[in-house]
Amino acid sequence: QVQLVESGGGLVQAGGSLRLSCAGSGSIFSFNPMGWYRQAPGKQRELVARINSGGTTIYADSVKGRFTISRDNAKNTVYLQMSSLKPEDTAVYYCFVINGRDYWGQGTQVTVSS
Repeated sequence: QVQLVESGGGLVQAGGSLRLSCAGSGSIFSFNPMGWYRQAPGKQRELVARINSGGTTIYADSVKGRFTISRDNAKNTVYLQMSSLKPEDTAVYYCFVINGRDYWGQGTQVTVSS
């Protein structure tokens, strides 16, 4: 059984920064891809960033150069450092891990005011 718990969301002004954390428990291994999706009101869920085994990363074009994903395998935790935030980054952010199937956290709200 895998459980994911996100933290670090909140309200921030445009141009500010936030760091999201997602702590996992259960059967999570360093080779399991982890990452973040987000869903804004009225929009489909979209991939924000993903980190694969070996540390290779994938980012949505809209966040490249502003967001950085990292993971601490010893803590089964994935992070998303978000900088130069824009109002369009406002969404619920969900972390995920792939271990035979997708597992999701409950989501954390990020609101960026203009």
